Amino acid sequence: MTLKLLVLLLLATLTGIAIYHTQKPLPPGISYRSTAVPLEEPVLLADVTRHYQDGREEKDHEIFNEVFRLIGQANEFILVDMFLFNSTAPEDVAHRPLSRQLTEALLARKAEKPEIFITVISDPLNTMYGGTTSPWFEALRHGGIPVVETALRPLRDSNPTWSAIWRLCCQWFGNNPGGGWLDNALGTRPVTLRSYLALLNFKANHRKVVITDESGSLRAVVTSANPHDGSSRHSNLGLSFRGPAVTDLMKSERAVLALSGADTRRVDERIRQASEVTAAPDRPDMPRVAVLTESAIRDQALAMIQGASAGDQLNLAMFYLSHRDIIGALTDAARRGVALRVLLDANNEAFGHQKSGIPNRQVAMELVRSGIPVRWCHTLGEQCHTKLLMLAKKNGATELLLGSANFTRRNLDDLNLETDVWISVAEQSPVADRARQFFDTQWQKGPDDDPVMSLPYEHWADESRLRYWRYRIMEATGLSTF
Repeated sequence: MTLKLLVLLLLATLTGIAIYHTQKPLPPGISYRSTAVPLEEPVLLADVTRHYQDGREEKDHEIFNEVFRLIGQANEFILVDMFLFNSTAPEDVAHRPLSRQLTEALLARKAEKPEIFITVISDPLNTMYGGTTSPWFEALRHGGIPVVETALRPLRDSNPTWSAIWRLCCQWFGNNPGGGWLDNALGTRPVTLRSYLALLNFKANHRKVVITDESGSLRAVVTSANPHDGSSRHSNLGLSFRGPAVTDLMKSERAVLALSGADTRRVDERIRQASEVTAAPDRPDMPRVAVLTESAIRDQALAMIQGASAGDQLNLAMFYLSHRDIIGALTDAARRGVALRVLLDANNEAFGHQKSGIPNRQVAMELVRSGIPVRWCHTLGEQCHTKLLMLAKKNGATELLLGSANFTRRNLDDLNLETDVWISVAEQSPVADRARQFFDTQWQKGPDDDPVMSLPYEHWADESRLRYWRYRIMEATGLSTF
């Protein structure tokens, strides 16, 4: 009887922990939505890998070229918040050493401008949650640049089945970068068992943001690209822009510094200075931008999809698509006569490891059965890592939603930290033209197209009901990496 009582007490405790940590109040500043403000000097940036039929591969790297340009000219302020910041990559493919290049660019600017404020925010995955050290983080710290590894415990738990156990038994043990004995999935240095116990919480600061001063004001880049060598062949999008929205972006980043216990005084000072600058005259015809984080991204995506009418065009390019509300909104839009195109990664491979195709192939089956055209990015080892929702209204306005967030429960329901921007621009603006060109080029489907950018739904179709319900359980419970 005593044993049964103890088991019941343990189960009740775990259930209580799980419920609390999935519903607890969010840290201040999380799930942030700024007001829509004038968008100044926007530039849409694209990284693209092209595969030609003769075996050639061609890569464009606009995003980090812009990041390095901004760092190289900054005089007063640099803030970098990047999820993956390490050099892991398959050995049989040439990759751009983005982690080393970003580290060297920051250190070089600090050496040239010793008084410049630079801070780097990243995810503890890069040190396997304290089970090893990052040579890039250590180099930055040695050069006088603080690196903030985001505190994830204050966030809600995305995998409560495991996280309740971890919070009860394991979180108290800390970690030891010198005590590793297990193979490291992200590097060559061994890690502890505690690293893998923390990894199973499946939560992250997944943001990709850069802010610097430029010519007396501020410019930012919000993107889906990581300074990670193994990701350097991925297709990604980013937006570089100026204006009052950059101040809003800094406010959202201040929240991450604060929840991690970092010093926010210099960021507070920069926010105050930017807020005192007289804004340029605002006209109704000016392009607009809003900074969105966490569930505010979901709400904006749903507003765009649900607000689309017959005659409008919705284009979606997404690395992971699994959020049930988004999928329902897409199928409803198709019934209303909205023209849709959905371009997905086949979830076939990640950094040299084969994947099951979950969740995108199962979601694609649903969409195709609802009459929505789906194509797969043509990838050979890399990922179609873009996160873009584009709404071309028949009245001429074009809306874009882009940034770090996949359309999944983990990315959109206040679990991961994410940053996107929503913009509204004229149909014939350079940004709208570039977005259309990017999607149309990726979507091309002629039999003689070269390079081959996408493949028909049938190429990676998977209509297994078993794997479909596996996806549904994984999405609902958080027992997944997507």
